[in-house]
Amino acid sequence: MVKRKSILSNNDLMELKKRIHTLTPESAKKWGKMNSSQMLRHCRKIIDISCGDIILPKIHPLLKVIGIITKYEMYIFGNGIPRSMPTFKEVVVTERCNFEKSKVELIEALDRCVEKARCKQLLYEHALFGRMSSKRWGYMHYKHLNHHLKQFGV
Repeated sequence: MVKRKSILSNNDLMELKKRIHTLTPESAKKWGKMNSSQMLRHCRKIIDISCGDIILPKIHPLLKVIGIITKYEMYIFGNGIPRSMPTFKEVVVTERCNFEKSKVELIEALDRCVEKARCKQLLYEHALFGRMSSKRWGYMHYKHLNHHLKQFGV
């Protein structure tokens, strides 16, 4: 049985926060284009999607089918997110970011997302992954953050 970590688990959330706090502005990336400050902002923007603060555009139905299959594959088999996977332009970060501000905003976004999940106020439909329960959001956010923290060796 695959262990499904989630930001909705206090232990898993604390683990992620501890890892986030070990990052520095100088943390070296193992792949990708973003520096650690940009990655923190990118991860916050992904969380903002689930809270309804960023609206993604509709995509081609075939791509959505692939996204839904990928969502279930990740959940069933515990697969990770592929390196350098394309993403929506709304969450791409290329600008310079203040590291400390980006870190604080990510931690605040995590806490806000957990609270919204408890109140059943997270977005019901993702543009790529289709219908999303709070449980699925919690799992996918853990997977996404874990992917990017590994990108920086933490």
